[in-house]
Amino acid sequence: MQTQLSISGALSKRDAKRLTNAIRSGTVGPTTLYYAGVTAPIIAAGMALISRSALDKIDVSDYWVTMLSALAAAMTGIVWYLIFMRWSYRHTHGRAGEMQQETSVELHDEAMIVRRGLVETHIDWDAIDEIKSTRSYTLVCFDGAEPLMLPHDWFGEKTACEIFMRRLGQGMKGA
Repeated sequence: MQTQLSISGALSKRDAKRLTNAIRSGTVGPTTLYYAGVTAPIIAAGMALISRSALDKIDVSDYWVTMLSALAAAMTGIVWYLIFMRWSYRHTHGRAGEMQQETSVELHDEAMIVRRGLVETHIDWDAIDEIKSTRSYTLVCFDGAEPLMLPHDWFGEKTACEIFMRRLGQGMKGA
């Protein structure tokens, strides 16, 4: 077995978008959903009180005060929820230095080593859970770490990519 294979490159915007789409299940995170769901009823209740106070100042029957303030509250809650959700969409792709720094990946007999900038990570072969390949990239999923995307254009030629991926597959759990 060869002792070391290595590649390096920087993720392009397109690669970062592919990575994001591969690992995220939605465009809005769970915290956003929680806060949108908590704040919309509070804002709606506040609008109901304001509407009621305003309608009480003019000569309107209790029935219409209740109906109009409930309608204003419902519309305010819905509008706030929609605005909040739109503001909260994830528009950027990539984490930390993924887009600015070159990533280097080395396959050694004892571990996989990933370097980005001044950070070096040793990943034991047993930590690799899954390797997903597409036509343009390979996604390596780990136990206890974020997935790593290896765009195939980092390799230059197809045979180099095949050799690297074969060695990567040999190191995976149960391989």
